[in-house]
Amino acid sequence: MDGLKVSGDTSAFEVAAVLDGAGRLTGACARAALASMETHGLVILTGLLSDAEADLAAGLIRETIDDSARNRCAFASQTDNRYRRRDFCSLPATPAVMGLAATLARRLEEVIAHYCAPDHPLLEVTTLTSYAGSSHQYVHRDPSGVISLFAAVEDVSAAQGGTVFVPGTQVFPGAAKKHGAAAEAQMELIRARWNVRILAHNLKKLWAMRNSRETPLAPGEFRDRVFSTHWDEHQPNLLRFLIGKNPVFSVRTLTPGTVWRLIREGRALDARFPVVSTAPRKGTVILYQSDMLHAGPDNRSPVPRRLFSMSIAREAMDEKRWHAGYSPHPGLIERPMSFGDLLKLGQAAEGAMAD
Repeated sequence: MDGLKVSGDTSAFEVAAVLDGAGRLTGACARAALASMETHGLVILTGLLSDAEADLAAGLIRETIDDSARNRCAFASQTDNRYRRRDFCSLPATPAVMGLAATLARRLEEVIAHYCAPDHPLLEVTTLTSYAGSSHQYVHRDPSGVISLFAAVEDVSAAQGGTVFVPGTQVFPGAAKKHGAAAEAQMELIRARWNVRILAHNLKKLWAMRNSRETPLAPGEFRDRVFSTHWDEHQPNLLRFLIGKNPVFSVRTLTPGTVWRLIREGRALDARFPVVSTAPRKGTVILYQSDMLHAGPDNRSPVPRRLFSMSIAREAMDEKRWHAGYSPHPGLIERPMSFGDLLKLGQAAEGAMAD
């Protein structure tokens, strides 16, 4: 993106997954993964899923997307969902889906258990699928108090829009000690610096799509993305931007003092909070703290980008807060599952395989 420096080097956050005889990360592997989570807010575990397991996840995603009655997510990119630029959908709480979620929970047990108690709820299991013509999300934080993961079911290229992260921007008690007393304000500055350019990028892309043969705009799509009164935090909506109705990024963010600091400190902030773009290989799982700055880029490739995703609460969470930021499938709402339930299910599956 013009004017912004993004690194594709994720080696500092990668840990090769090594499993023990019980199907969990070995002690040494789990400790390395946890150290990355604590320091950077994320860890990229390469090879955590086998090719067969990734293929199973891809099949579950395609099966869900092919269902006309699928449960579309109520957060992040509703307009992209409406115009089939993304398929952010809750996966049904079937034995196959819950079995895959249980496998991931069991393999990552030692890492997740550092943050999540056994009775903390599984908030959602989703597919995050994006197509050509999708909008670049604004840099944002998900609701706090959650551990989330993305699993690559196929190789993801940079052009397909692998998630971008700003390592070290997770909210934690030692943030001021690590980054300095002004850390939180500086994080908000770098976020504004990014989002100004994301707004311009999305507007430029939409304008070009008006005459595109590859990704033509649907009737009414330009208006819905740029001038709609509908709530959508991740569209280049000039109307809601100018009237300050977008809580993620609006004109209210750009006070004269903020603009002056961005001019004066912008490059120093880029160096202090470098942004990394992920392009995970098939079977890779990215585990991250929900309140670190990140964004889902636009897909600039004709090939869909498919990810399997799930989130587990780090703390008690009431229903209003839960459903404000996450989209559990009706089946999961009817039959809730906790982190402990997933571990038991994963252990039972391992035992059945051993028998």
